[in-house]
Amino acid sequence: MDGKPRAKATPEQVHAQMDRLMALGIVAQHDIAGRLGLNITDLTCLGFVLEAQGAGTAATAGELAQRANLTTGAITGVITRLERAGYARRQSDPADRRRVRVVADETAAARLFEVYGPNYQRFAALFADYGPEEIAVLSDWFDRATEIMRTSLDEVRGGGTDPR
Repeated sequence: MDGKPRAKATPEQVHAQMDRLMALGIVAQHDIAGRLGLNITDLTCLGFVLEAQGAGTAATAGELAQRANLTTGAITGVITRLERAGYARRQSDPADRRRVRVVADETAAARLFEVYGPNYQRFAALFADYGPEEIAVLSDWFDRATEIMRTSLDEVRGGGTDPR
């Protein structure tokens, strides 16, 4: 495999490292949200809005609710807070006036990049340290881990596991 020689690690060691990274990521997201004048749910939804726009479309309120695992009532509050903070606005869907699309303010991405930019640059430097085959493995791992997290979230929200 391309790339530098890497230290050996057991699955248990990697799992512990992943747990530490996820915990630190949660704390960081809360702090970043606060710095931007948002809560973590609003920041997450703003990320979905920007992702949709980056793909050349606008997210509907229903799509945001589904992606964030929120009710339609809760997503209404999120969109209202994003509008008040100047990050997004509602827009009628030209194909269906009953449907609301959510579009980011022209300054939203720049405002987020001001906070996230240094971290993105550090991660870009980290990824540059890996060869193409290693990047492919990382990409595969993140895709598969995301599906595991979705399944786990569904179980927790559905009452599938009781820790007592």
